Amino acid sequence: MFTGIITGMGRIVAVHALGRSLQHGQRLQIEAPPGYLDDVGLGDSIALNGACMTVAALDVPRRQFSVDVSAESLACTSGLTQAGERINLEKALRASDRLGGHIVSGHVDGVGSVSHFDRVGESWELRVCAAPELAKFLAVKGSVSVNGVSLTVNQLQDSASGCEFSINLIPHTVEHTALGQLHAGSRVNLEIDTVARYVERMLACARLPTRNAA
Repeated sequence: MFTGIITGMGRIVAVHALGRSLQHGQRLQIEAPPGYLDDVGLGDSIALNGACMTVAALDVPRRQFSVDVSAESLACTSGLTQAGERINLEKALRASDRLGGHIVSGHVDGVGSVSHFDRVGESWELRVCAAPELAKFLAVKGSVSVNGVSLTVNQLQDSASGCEFSINLIPHTVEHTALGQLHAGSRVNLEIDTVARYVERMLACARLPTRNAA
């Protein structure tokens, strides 16, 4: 479990294929900030651009760790295949930690496309197009995770092709996450609010026909 509050920016230093076919995944070698891995152990969970991964190898002196990403995860996410790419890092939430963002599971629900990213005063406006199946889970002033960052939706525009939502990024967020490298056309990992997911499930079950008791 995560909060969407990024705790460090990492860099993919190497990508190794785990097999020769498309059914095989990749091992990513990640460089972390100084001191970031001091309390990390093998098997710990770290979210990479919002996707929860398990630490499979650890080299603390070199500030590096490795994760194995399945072919399924690679097909459902973005930004985890290129060496040199900067990525957002978040360690798993401890029970005693503050929940500064919102509840984030680290399971990517879809990949969105950046339609606009530009300055507005001292801040930045980020607009992202999401697939139609995610539109019903997005709401003004609701929460959404973009590349693992907990953000608040400011505006929504629905269309036949999906939903474009607008977010305001303060300078601190741009400077301390990898969102600052986005541009129009960038693909981003999206995770909807967990509460919205359960509300949709409850409503769907309520619409199912009920059987009369014998």
